[in-house]
Amino acid sequence: MENKTQLYVLTGFLGSGKTTILLKLLDSLKGKKVGIIQNEFGKLGIDGTILRNDDIQMVEINRGSIFCSCLKLSFVQALAEMAEHEFDYLFVESSGLGDPSNVEEILAAAATLCGDKYDFKGAICLVDAVNFFDQLYDLETVYRQLKHCHLAVLTKVDLVDGQRIIELKEKICEINPVCRIDVSSNGNLDLSFLNEDLMQYRWAEGEETTNSEETKPKTLFLNFEGEVELKKLEHFLQAVEADLYRAKGFFHLSGKGWNQIDLVGKRVDVKPCEPQEKSQMVFISKIGPAVIRKIMSAWEETVGLPMQLKN
Repeated sequence: MENKTQLYVLTGFLGSGKTTILLKLLDSLKGKKVGIIQNEFGKLGIDGTILRNDDIQMVEINRGSIFCSCLKLSFVQALAEMAEHEFDYLFVESSGLGDPSNVEEILAAAATLCGDKYDFKGAICLVDAVNFFDQLYDLETVYRQLKHCHLAVLTKVDLVDGQRIIELKEKICEINPVCRIDVSSNGNLDLSFLNEDLMQYRWAEGEETTNSEETKPKTLFLNFEGEVELKKLEHFLQAVEADLYRAKGFFHLSGKGWNQIDLVGKRVDVKPCEPQEKSQMVFISKIGPAVIRKIMSAWEETVGLPMQLKN
């Protein structure tokens, strides 16, 4: 009998730690043949840059959600093409704004192109222990990601207390009473689920995704030449965070070299990274095109150096 590729879909809202968890998974599966389909909402593939590795076959699908009609065919085609590689594992890292309610319909469409090559092992939803409750009441996407997952992983549990973890687990069970729940801190995760069929925890039937051209948030990206002081960059991000779902990118910081910058909620995370061609950042807006003026004004007030802001 032909061995099928074990397929996992990784969901979770913006900044929940999908790329960090995926890096840990890749490290633990060294020696296995692994593929990645990586989806980002912005034009720039920031996470793709972090994941890129000579040993990993990766396809990037950007500028929208792979579950939306705008990119669904691209996702089906990518699944069919990746099936030719006969991977041991294929991980699909969806956009944080992706609503995977129709994932099984998409997998069925891919099977008409490539045959029965995949064993869908389940959808893993990462839940940001710090920001989850704010996110849940902001967007239906967060609710749908949990409703249609088979394993929920509470991330960043080292940043909250025990009572918060109890409340989070209660809320998850309210949305999805049957999914398995694990916890993770610093990207560390119990990988025993790889030896388990998570589909036994299936709760919801497939349904139409909420992702569409009409509901697609505005995304912008910033190009900057030169160096900027970290304090000024932090003040800039704090000035615009209320109008953003997420901001992330790479910056050359004065006296600190190249760093990856992540804005999730009110928190700005900074960590060293490989040198880049130029400083770049992606913004995903909560307020549509009105965010352009807010970003330009805040940058001028806090940084005051020339930059380019593009669609």
